[in-house]
Amino acid sequence: MAIPRSALQKIDDYRWLVPRGTREGMLTDALIYADEKLLEQILGDLSIEQAINVAFLPGIVGRSLAMPDMHQGYGFPIGGVAATRLKDGVVSPGGVGFDINCGVRLLAANLERDAVTPHLRALVNQLFRDVPSGTGAEGPLPVSRSELENVLARGAAWAVEQGYGEAADTEYCEEHGSLSSADPTQVSDRAKQRGRTQLGTLGSGNHFLEVQYVEKIFEPETAQVFGLHEGQAVVLIHCGSRGLGHQVCTDFLKTMNESMRKYNISLPDRQLACVPSQSPEGQSYLGAMAAAANFAWANRQVITHLTRKSFRQVLGEQTRLRLVYDVSHNMAKSEQHRVNHAEIGVLVHRKGATRSFPPGSPFIPVAYRGVGQPVIIPGSMGTASYVLVGAQRAMEETFGTVCHGAGRALSRTAAKRGRNVHDETKKLEDRGIFLRSQTRDGILEEVPEAYKDIDAVIDVVHRAGLARRVARLRPMAVIKG
Repeated sequence: MAIPRSALQKIDDYRWLVPRGTREGMLTDALIYADEKLLEQILGDLSIEQAINVAFLPGIVGRSLAMPDMHQGYGFPIGGVAATRLKDGVVSPGGVGFDINCGVRLLAANLERDAVTPHLRALVNQLFRDVPSGTGAEGPLPVSRSELENVLARGAAWAVEQGYGEAADTEYCEEHGSLSSADPTQVSDRAKQRGRTQLGTLGSGNHFLEVQYVEKIFEPETAQVFGLHEGQAVVLIHCGSRGLGHQVCTDFLKTMNESMRKYNISLPDRQLACVPSQSPEGQSYLGAMAAAANFAWANRQVITHLTRKSFRQVLGEQTRLRLVYDVSHNMAKSEQHRVNHAEIGVLVHRKGATRSFPPGSPFIPVAYRGVGQPVIIPGSMGTASYVLVGAQRAMEETFGTVCHGAGRALSRTAAKRGRNVHDETKKLEDRGIFLRSQTRDGILEEVPEAYKDIDAVIDVVHRAGLARRVARLRPMAVIKG
């Protein structure tokens, strides 16, 4: 049953509190970031109830957090964040999600919008040919079983060493595009079989490749550091760990559901299945999750190589696409954060949420440390995407975290109801946006109306002080699975 609005305490125009005493057994408060209009949409599903359930997790510290793009997910709400003590807290696959290290990377071109526009249709068609998309898509470089072990262990670095990228690319990825804690031996044979042929593929659902341009700059000095300017052509790539990551999550949900009784853990929602992070099962999951995350980074790296190839083929060999940054969405990461005036080790679950680290952080590229981490927030096809920069308040309130997108407002079934592909494609083309998709559902499920207002979501994040607006991007062409 959805929680009534009357149970929420308004802190300010962008924060709403569900006090710890709302449900017997809650170990902490739940804090929702939203304005009045977004809150009304959020109250339409069970996502706040899920945020409350997260507050029952053993070892949780700080608050159970939910971002303004939040909507109902599996276990955690999508847009949910929770930190558990490394020493004696739990890890929950529902706090990471099925698409492990789904993420976004931004490429900046050495071309202006006006130079790309005359060639846009040819470019879209070339990208559609070169970057496989769709549920069962197979990539251009199926790897052997032994080579897949290297992919799972090394991530983006493997791809660059194989010639699928530039030496500087890994410097501009979160964690340099590889988690050293990866343990490929914990990834099941079934997961490896599913992933072996999927490197360099977009997948389906909300994944995409978009050719965009920088419509507006909000912070000129920060934009200059990121190498962005108005009118510049850019590319946004959104995808994750494909079938491999999905299988890892599936495998360990079964394991953890079977193990909870052993650790005397009882929770209000079985989808929050968890075990102590330091237990054998917890360590096995974290090793497999890190391996799937490395697969996702390698996947985005190969897609980056294919995208560069397409651009050069259509727009000339002088065309360059520089990686601005690659951020991750679905991960549980071991970090140090200040909790109750003391620095402690925590496992931060970010489910449909993005890291937002401030100036001076040693975990962002040297070139950006003077301003902060780039935070890349895509909207729906046909609407804006944003580049933000991390702020100190996020470290104080949200374990250095913000939203990851606009967030769904309609289910996929509801989005398709009463619409046809021709009309939706024409609407976009009338606005100068070319669209290619492998399937009818790839378009209808992802219509702009299916998502919350990206401008409102970004406004909440900006005004709450979790990150600041740097640039707004607009799509020129969209490729969907």
